[in-house]
Amino acid sequence: MKPGLRRLWAIFYRHGALYRRSWPRLLDFVYTPILELAVWGWTMRYLSAHAGLAAEAAGLAIAALLLWQGALSGQLGFSVGFLEDVWTRHLGHLFVSPLRPAELLIALTGLALLRVAAGFTAAALLARALFALDVLRLGPAAFAALALLAVMGLGLALGITALILRFGLGAERLVWTLMAAITPLSCVFYPVANLPPILRPAALILPSTHVFEALRALFAGAPTPLVRAELGMAALLDLLLLLLMGSAFLGAFASARQRGGFLRFEE
Repeated sequence: MKPGLRRLWAIFYRHGALYRRSWPRLLDFVYTPILELAVWGWTMRYLSAHAGLAAEAAGLAIAALLLWQGALSGQLGFSVGFLEDVWTRHLGHLFVSPLRPAELLIALTGLALLRVAAGFTAAALLARALFALDVLRLGPAAFAALALLAVMGLGLALGITALILRFGLGAERLVWTLMAAITPLSCVFYPVANLPPILRPAALILPSTHVFEALRALFAGAPTPLVRAELGMAALLDLLLLLLMGSAFLGAFASARQRGGFLRFEE
C-alpha cells in the first residue's frame, strides 16, 4: 500500500476504533435525522389529516426535511471528526507525522460521507414505514439534491474548521449553531418569494436554496429544464464555496502550524 493510502487508512482506522468502542458515537450517526423526521413528520401528517390543502405540502415538507439532513450530517460529520482529534489531544500528534493537509481533508470528507449515508438511509426507511413517503420516487434528482446538500455541508465545515484553527475552541459553537442560523435563508419549507425582499439576495447565494427550489418544482410538476437549472446553479455555488473555504482552511492550517497552534489545543 502506498504511503499516502496508509496514512488515510490510519485516520479511518483510528476513528473506526473510537466509534466501535462507543455506542453513543454510533447512535449520533442516525439520532438527529430520525428525531427530526419523527417530530416534523408526525406534525405534517396531523396537518394533512385536518386540512386538505396541506396534504401535498406535508409530503413536500417531509421530503425537504429528509434531504436537509444531508447538509446537516455532512457539516457535523466533518466538523466533529476534526474536533474528536482536538478533544482527545491528538491533533498535535497527527501533524508531527508525515500526514499532509490534503490527506486529512480526504479522510474527514470520507467519514462525513459515511455519516450522511447512514443518516439518510435510516431516515428514508423510517419515512417510508411511518409516512408512506418514498423520496427515491423523485428519481436521480433526489440523489443529486442529497449530494449537493452534503457538499454544501462539507464546505461550511471547512470554514468552521478554519475558524477553530485560527481562533481556538471559542469558535467551536459554530459547529452546532451555523446550520440552524442559515436554515431560514435556505428556504427549506417555503419558496424564496416568501422571504422579505431584503433577504432574497442572501438566500440566493446559498446552494441549498436552489436545491429546495428544484424540489418544489419537482413536486409541482415543473418542466425538467427548470429543475436542472436550479440544480446546476446549486452545483456552481457548491464549487465556489469549496474553493473559498478550502483556501481558508489551508491558510489557517499553515498559520496554526507556524505559530504552534496544534500544541495549544493540547494545553
